[in-house]
Amino acid sequence: MNTTLTDRVVLVTGGSEGIGAGIAKSCAACGAKVAVLARDENELRQVVESIKRDGGEAIWVTADVTNESEMKSSVETVVEHFGKLDSLVANAGTNGTWTPIDEMTTDEWRSTIDINLTGTYMAIHFAVPHLRAAGGGSIVIMSSINGTRTFSNEGASAYASSKAGQYALGKMLALELAPSKIRVNVICPGAIESAIHEKTDRDNLDKIETPIEYPEGKIPLTGGEYGTPDQVADLTVFLLSDSSRHITGTPVWIDGGQSLIV
Repeated sequence: MNTTLTDRVVLVTGGSEGIGAGIAKSCAACGAKVAVLARDENELRQVVESIKRDGGEAIWVTADVTNESEMKSSVETVVEHFGKLDSLVANAGTNGTWTPIDEMTTDEWRSTIDINLTGTYMAIHFAVPHLRAAGGGSIVIMSSINGTRTFSNEGASAYASSKAGQYALGKMLALELAPSKIRVNVICPGAIESAIHEKTDRDNLDKIETPIEYPEGKIPLTGGEYGTPDQVADLTVFLLSDSSRHITGTPVWIDGGQSLIV
């Protein structure tokens, strides 16, 4: 199995913390030159410095994934610095607000869709010409079990819709980009250790709670313990590497069996 990423240039959006930071560090450890993108320069700097301390090569670029001019400029900066772009991990996302549909505001809906779905489009839109110029490459879209297998998280209508959209986008683009030797795959994590859970706004969910009893822990493989960013990173590295060279248009659920029961 060849999971080396030596001399590959990988751009990771939402790379300042959690799953994104784990992916960036794992890619660098496998030999990739990594660019991490997010809005918070201080957090990005910490990720890059960590990679460099471990002997890797990395830079950071700041951008809001919903801002067209910022994303265009950031992707161009990565290519100017490293000379090419081989891979993209479209990881940036938000849980947004979870609330009954009749209480969700239009701004809350749009914010979640814009960051998760439009932000994914934006990253791919500006990366694809450079992947073509490199002779091909790999795109990994970070979706979720929500909207693809799991629909029991009450109030998560905007979030689940955005993740279902990413899932469909990945399958569409796998066919569209195959002639250009660009592979597109979708990762669907379950509960993973991350600060995103604390950032989720939950309002009045008791009004629409679904009364279902689940096995203890909700995650069969681990007895309820969350997965880790490193586990998602290992899967991502595989999908970026030549070990997955005949895999495209494929969703992979990484959830310890969680989506099979919830």
